[in-house]
Amino acid sequence: MTETTAAAVQAPRTEKRPPRIHRAWFVAAVTFVTIIGAAAFRSLPGLLIDPLHQDFGWSRGTIGAAVSVNLALYGLTAPFAAALMDRFGIRRVVAVALTVIAVGSGLTVWMTAAWQLMLYWGLLVGLGSGSMALAFAATVTNRWFTERRGLVTGILTAASASGQLIFLPLLSWMVEKHDWRPAAITVALAALAVVPFVWLLLRDHPADVGLKPYGAKEFVPKPAPVQGAARRAVTVLFKAARTGPFWLLAGTFAICGASTNGLVQTHFVPAAHDHGMPVTAAASLLAVIGVFDVVGTIASGWFTDRFEPRRLLAVYYALRGISLLFLPMLLAPSVHPPMLFFIVFYGLDWVATVPPTVALCREQYGEDSAIVFGWVLASHQVGAALIAFLGGVARDVFGTYDMVWYASGALCAAAALMALVIRRRPAVPAPGLATA
Repeated sequence: MTETTAAAVQAPRTEKRPPRIHRAWFVAAVTFVTIIGAAAFRSLPGLLIDPLHQDFGWSRGTIGAAVSVNLALYGLTAPFAAALMDRFGIRRVVAVALTVIAVGSGLTVWMTAAWQLMLYWGLLVGLGSGSMALAFAATVTNRWFTERRGLVTGILTAASASGQLIFLPLLSWMVEKHDWRPAAITVALAALAVVPFVWLLLRDHPADVGLKPYGAKEFVPKPAPVQGAARRAVTVLFKAARTGPFWLLAGTFAICGASTNGLVQTHFVPAAHDHGMPVTAAASLLAVIGVFDVVGTIASGWFTDRFEPRRLLAVYYALRGISLLFLPMLLAPSVHPPMLFFIVFYGLDWVATVPPTVALCREQYGEDSAIVFGWVLASHQVGAALIAFLGGVARDVFGTYDMVWYASGALCAAAALMALVIRRRPAVPAPGLATA
């Protein structure tokens, strides 16, 4: 036996011939289904405000505070979850997160005091959902794809909107016909139902199945587990915080969260109901936003692979701001063509900002981009949390949401300007954080 042959016999086989359909697309499909299943809890808060106000007499500000805790933790948990995925693997972290969501949502059925809403829906569901945040999608995309990253990011981001499309009409019907408790149980069951798919079908890294990442020229060995997940998340934050682009990305994404999850997702249904629109009709309009969100986000991913992300962000925020300024004039007891036009227009822009934001994080911060994006997402949810709370307070004080719509439109205009001044860097950065 020759020396070359002996080496070939002894060397472990680390790479397989790529299948006709790359395994990365199956992993992306499982991730898509997982995010759809988890989207049930994202659909419920806006439907709970009026029923909880009627059942327990809690003010909208109090209920909005619980939602704001949920939204803030959704963001603040994300960077630590991304680091935990590097330490323990994607599959374990996501399975535990879904279980925590199910427990938190299920316990709300027995609550009798506002602090329990804060604990169950705010803390538990917030922590679980934060571990299922867009940092999950960014981690999967970064590990399994070197080509089509913008498109895949758009598809996975659209999964949340697809879940909204599936669950909003169902949950709104349950709330209106059978009280809010069956809706909370449905959210818990939906989260639990996804756990087997995650555990059996999701894989942490292409090397686990002997494949290259999709589009890669060379085989990429699986990195060793990273110790000190929390320390790494904080270290990456401190490094990124010394760069200007981080603050611009965080600022624009905070406004993104304020004008979507915090405002429209939380307060659109009660605002429309204030004008005499039935809850099911308002919830159906939010679901239609989800339809066009899928189209807009996937298209945004395609655009991000081909156009300058900064300019895309500026256009998206400017158009969103214009649409929000017109919304107070469109709310009415029934659905009419101008409102449908708003729903289509706004839906196309709902989370179209995510693919270019992920691309800019990747451009600026290289291998740490998933954790950096987790911190940028934290700012998104802090913005959402503030508006979720302040929107409820404004409704209690002024008796209308008009002031909040106008303020959000102005903030979107500021975000458009901020996006344009993000410093551009090479498309393929050196590993590690940039030093801007």
